[in-house]
Amino acid sequence: MMSFEDAAKACGIVAILRGVTPDEVAGLGDALHDAGIRVVEVPLNSPDPFRSIAALAARFQSRMVVGAGTVLDVDSVDRVKSAGGQISVSPDCNPRVIAHAAERGLVPLPGVFTPTEAFAAVRAGARHLKLFPAEAANPRTVKAWKAVLPRDVNIYAVGGVTPANMKDWADAGCAGFGIGSNIYKPGMSADDVGKAARDFVAAWTKLRGN
Repeated sequence: MMSFEDAAKACGIVAILRGVTPDEVAGLGDALHDAGIRVVEVPLNSPDPFRSIAALAARFQSRMVVGAGTVLDVDSVDRVKSAGGQISVSPDCNPRVIAHAAERGLVPLPGVFTPTEAFAAVRAGARHLKLFPAEAANPRTVKAWKAVLPRDVNIYAVGGVTPANMKDWADAGCAGFGIGSNIYKPGMSADDVGKAARDFVAAWTKLRGN
């Protein structure tokens, strides 16, 4: 299977499909993969999320990393693992959830907003942190954190990131970005999702100099 680290290096855009249904998820996954996206997150407050995760995991296997968002408890971590998910993304910093995800072989991406939360997440076993909501912070926040966090810890900005402002975040030290409603909203067609994804992938490719 493709690792999260390899997928994120190939394209640091995590597509967040909040509200997706199992009936549409395969077509949206195809559109995202064709656009160059290599990581997809299905938040657990979506309709029947574990079916969607399982469908994506079975369809893309080694071609894309699939996981869950809004993971709030250890039982959900176990269900994500059973569905074939590889990442456990949370809006908060819960050391028990982080440690359990790591123990089960999932990559935890906890939500953090302060240095205290960031270091708590690192101590619990996280090496990828979700700065959330990023629109309430700024790139200077990331630059300051990078000066004190361990070198192997990566920060992903989630919330308010667009192709236009992505470079500012990357220059400050962000390793990638979680993109939700700017790529997918319930009711959007696969064509619309693919177009939005291509805009983000193009911006990513440009800032990486590829």
